[in-house]
Amino acid sequence: IAKYDVLTYPDVVVTCGPDVFLDDREDTIADATLIVEVLSPHTRDHDKFLYYRGLPSFAEYLMLAQDAIRAEHYVRRPDGYWVFREIAEPTAVIELNSIGCRLPLGALYERVAISEAHT
Repeated sequence: IAKYDVLTYPDVVVTCGPDVFLDDREDTIADATLIVEVLSPHTRDHDKFLYYRGLPSFAEYLMLAQDAIRAEHYVRRPDGYWVFREIAEPTAVIELNSIGCRLPLGALYERVAISEAHT
């Protein structure tokens, strides 16, 4: 992320259109539309969202809890403000409008063993 002179590698990156790379590095995408992170105990304390917002193309951020069925979804509005929604109901559907996709939250956790203490 050139604005902050930071390199970070999220779990999932979706781009729209031809990829734009940082400098001559073909492993560093600089035009993410959607970024998805799976939050472990280590990564949940690192605020990468600040850096990701430095990408002009960045429109949606989805963070998935590792220890519970829970998602945090941020969407950039046309005026530049971000809208936040927390989703914890397995039957809820996450609308990823920036890429024209609908994801049932429960399907994302289909093969994940969640401790009863975290449900």
